Amino acid sequence: QVQLVESGGGSVQAGGSLRLSCTASGFIDSKINYMGWFRQAPGKEREGVAAIYTGGITTYYGDSVKGRFTISQDNAKNMVYLQMNSLKPEDTAMYYCAAATIPITAPVRAILYPLSNHEYNLWGQGTQVTVSS
Repeated sequence: QVQLVESGGGSVQAGGSLRLSCTASGFIDSKINYMGWFRQAPGKEREGVAAIYTGGITTYYGDSVKGRFTISQDNAKNMVYLQMNSLKPEDTAMYYCAAATIPITAPVRAILYPLSNHEYNLWGQGTQVTVSS
């Protein structure tokens, strides 16, 4: 069964750090092209936080997290991480890991909008991040 499982969420004071992890498993007929982190706060739309192209090192960040968050990957372990530093109360949200997958025989390809949730077809259950002031 193909799935994404997030971990590492929690509560932290403003200025603190957290590291989220996402483990991908169960891929047989497909492979991951891009992985991303998204977040959704109550009453707000889902927002693209960071994304990474699994075929290389290209990364993408939302304007609100640039310079504070870092996305990285370990392809050997099928894991992606989100290091979050200098956290702010406005970073409080449910954080979701997502994957844009392609058939296993298809060549990897660029996607137009790596921070758009419409580009991703597989989602984790989410992990809560709460930042207090």
